[in-house]
Amino acid sequence: MDQHDKFLEDRGRSLEEAFFHEQNTRSIENLRQIKQMKETKEALAEVSGITNEALLKRLVKLSIEADTMTALTLVPLVEVAWADGNLDESERQAILMAAEKAGFEKGAPGYELLESWLQRAPEKRLRQAWRGYIQELCEQLDPEGRDSLKSDLLGRARAVAETSGGYLGLIAKVSDHEEKVLEDLAQAFPRD
Repeated sequence: MDQHDKFLEDRGRSLEEAFFHEQNTRSIENLRQIKQMKETKEALAEVSGITNEALLKRLVKLSIEADTMTALTLVPLVEVAWADGNLDESERQAILMAAEKAGFEKGAPGYELLESWLQRAPEKRLRQAWRGYIQELCEQLDPEGRDSLKSDLLGRARAVAETSGGYLGLIAKVSDHEEKVLEDLAQAFPRD
């Protein structure tokens, strides 16, 4: 083998190594992104209780953070809880039990935030901020995603209203105040 052939062979090897290094780098980056998306999707599912895979993937692509999703999920529960302007201990406990049934684990950050919001009524700007965020978010979702998000968020809020309604939560009755809040929350979602 002469020097030109050896030089060409060395250059070929360098080209192959560079090509495969680039491919490996891309593959590693793709794996990192997939892992991060999976972890983010799992975190969103954990804090929100949402199980719709397509919606979770879309929320990840929109860079929705777990903290934002926690607030997005809890605001309807809190609004329903304070619908009549009062929250007694039995209602508070019923709401926390309903939240646990909806997937909020005791001791988790979302559960702790809910507990703190049940100590005193939130300011009106909380619901206004929630409405604004929902409206913007819904513009980024397809109709199926909007319906799924609405169903998940308002379904949990209705479950809380039913649990806390009636006499000590034994009769699943939603009060007029709670029904009005649920209707108001539903208005935040666009109608198709």
